[in-house]
Amino acid sequence: MRLTEEEVQALLEKADGWKLADERWIVKKYRFQDYLQGIEFVRRIAAISENANHHPFISIDYKLITVKLSSWRTKGLTKLDFDLAKQYDEVYKQMKQGEGE
Repeated sequence: MRLTEEEVQALLEKADGWKLADERWIVKKYRFQDYLQGIEFVRRIAAISENANHHPFISIDYKLITVKLSSWRTKGLTKLDFDLAKQYDEVYKQMKQGEGE
């Protein structure tokens, strides 16, 4: 079910670093130490996305990965978009913690 503008704004306030784009996408950029670490991040979030059968747009620009989420069926944002965003952030956090080891 498509979220209302108010629901989107409320969820965005809790979403770390995610921005609204064109009123139907949420977008976030993730920066990595090196190229292969970014590729590993893409591999991990691709698996999560495939599991959920909900696929983001992913752009790889050397060490910068941009992720865009929206729901085609509803022509806008759903709770699933924000749930996946949170899962992607968790993967990023785990990978960043692993850098210090």
